[in-house]
Amino acid sequence: MAAALGGAQLSPGTAQAQNEKHNITYIARVDGVAPGSVATFMINDTQTNTATLSSLPGSTFEANTVLADPAKAGMQVALHWPYSANVHCEIDVDDKVAAQVDQFVRPMPGSTDPMNGVLPCGAPLPGA
Repeated sequence: MAAALGGAQLSPGTAQAQNEKHNITYIARVDGVAPGSVATFMINDTQTNTATLSSLPGSTFEANTVLADPAKAGMQVALHWPYSANVHCEIDVDDKVAAQVDQFVRPMPGSTDPMNGVLPCGAPLPGA
């Protein structure tokens, strides 16, 4: 009987852990002139959203969402030719840095590579 009661008490805790949500903050910054740059990021387990970044060098973009699985948090920042710049990409999970990339991004003219001029950060995006 005690074993049966103990098992029953564990089930609600397990259900709560499975339903736990995580606060995700996406941060992107282009440290240079690169008009038309965009950030694409996960907004739930299967969908992305895209935002145009400020054309002012050093302006920070920030977006927030909630995900059940923080391992699915991913973002990419795309610059378009002929612009190149240092790019900062950061993903915070529950106010802790989970992924961070700082890299110089230089798109190549005429490239057919879909990742040309793209800085990935965190989990890969669907279709990327």
